Amino acid sequence: MAVKGNILQNVLKRTNKIGTRKENKSPIQLQRRALKRLLRRAKDTEFGKSYRFNKILASDDPLVTYQRFVPIHDYDSMFDKWWNKTLEGKEDVAWPGVINKFALSSGTSGSPSKYLPVSRSLLRKIRRASLRQIQNLNNFDFPKEFFDTSILGVGGSTSLTKIDKRKEGDLSGIINANLPGFMNVVYKPEKEITDITDWDLKIEKMVEQAPNWNIGIIAGIPSWIQILLEKIIERYNLNSIHDIWPEFRVLVHGGVAFGPYKENFEKLLSKKIEYMETYLASEGFMAISYGQETPLKLMLNNGIFFEFIPFNDDNFNQDGELVSYPEIITVDKVKENTNYAIVLSTCSGSWRYILGDTIQFIDKENCEIIITGRTKHYLTICGEHLSVDNMNKALELTCSEMEIKIPEFTVTAFAYENLFAHKWYVGSDDTFDKEKFKQILDTHLCKLNDDYATERTSALKEVFIEHIPTNKFYGFLDYIGKKGAQIKFPRVIKGELHKKWENFLNLGDV
Repeated sequence: MAVKGNILQNVLKRTNKIGTRKENKSPIQLQRRALKRLLRRAKDTEFGKSYRFNKILASDDPLVTYQRFVPIHDYDSMFDKWWNKTLEGKEDVAWPGVINKFALSSGTSGSPSKYLPVSRSLLRKIRRASLRQIQNLNNFDFPKEFFDTSILGVGGSTSLTKIDKRKEGDLSGIINANLPGFMNVVYKPEKEITDITDWDLKIEKMVEQAPNWNIGIIAGIPSWIQILLEKIIERYNLNSIHDIWPEFRVLVHGGVAFGPYKENFEKLLSKKIEYMETYLASEGFMAISYGQETPLKLMLNNGIFFEFIPFNDDNFNQDGELVSYPEIITVDKVKENTNYAIVLSTCSGSWRYILGDTIQFIDKENCEIIITGRTKHYLTICGEHLSVDNMNKALELTCSEMEIKIPEFTVTAFAYENLFAHKWYVGSDDTFDKEKFKQILDTHLCKLNDDYATERTSALKEVFIEHIPTNKFYGFLDYIGKKGAQIKFPRVIKGELHKKWENFLNLGDV
């Protein structure tokens, strides 16, 4: 095991040298430089020629010219005109060379998978960000035994589907299949497990191997990590996960807000651990935290150029769709505590691509952010503008006040008695008074969101609560064929997916 410790410590030394290089540039200077690098690399691609990247680079202000020449793209417009050719194996379409890896991203919508190109450049940037995250272990005073442990990744299958000359699968599977050589020594599980595509079988195999591992760091989406740890504790009749992994000290999490999971998660522990958040999407690695529960910080010099659209009625309709001629700003123009939709240009051929996530800057100078939701995962049926962040915070406060745990939930909105209503489906294995829960939740939502408070006195007539066992949420993902390491239950549920959800609940025990 000492070899592993030496490798991890050498990685820390190497990344520490990288991380301590001083960047004497402002956020917008870093971003201007990032944009120029992207434009130079892609100027001879079909996309670069079509949108005159050479002329943009020769202009007095490439950033302003870029915004004038290149329109905003969503997935459909990028795929229909550009990425479909990349998928077919054509080179130099929206990024130089042939891209032969594609991340499949469909969330829980039940819609056909999106094919997002993963270039070699993007994989290098993801590795670079991951090493920076490892470097942050220097912020903690861990004992030497910790550096003899392994990293457990709870991710997608590394057995990618091969079609013609391309490979496709979960981004986490693509990343894990392309780890640097030294990481294979410290990384768990082994390839025979990471290659498994059946999620339940993979979990079972990890449970079987757990006594053979010495885990210090676990990385993944909180809900699936929690399920794994619960199964290990149950299988081996443990009091906590630290009975089998005494040096487990760091959880690297992302994908969903951790707040609703934290209390349940800590019941599986007997020692204090450190939490480090990441912001990694299929389009790129955007932000990391620096440990000790510090906020996410945007990575402004890692192959991504960011733009931001204020998430308000002037720029988006009530379905979360972008209007014509929205206001678009760069990092130097943002305001704190304002919701923004993110627009990305990346080293994998995304150009002014609207991601669908919304964030707030909580510290503009240091580019520290929180993720507040999705442009289409929020409720505004009557002008209440209720964000996922509002929902998470109100739920945390309510659970604390009532001393209950609700790790999963989703919300819908509908017409009701000539006005409107919300319905909360709350996943909990605790018993509680639903009427009391509704009153407390409603009060906190009114305090957190003025628009919601206003509508609760007028158009938003009622709030309904349906109490559901937690395992029903995971059962539904399995039911619609969306079970896996990167799949999260949507916090707002609408349309066809809502119909499927109601049908599933009406089936009873399945």
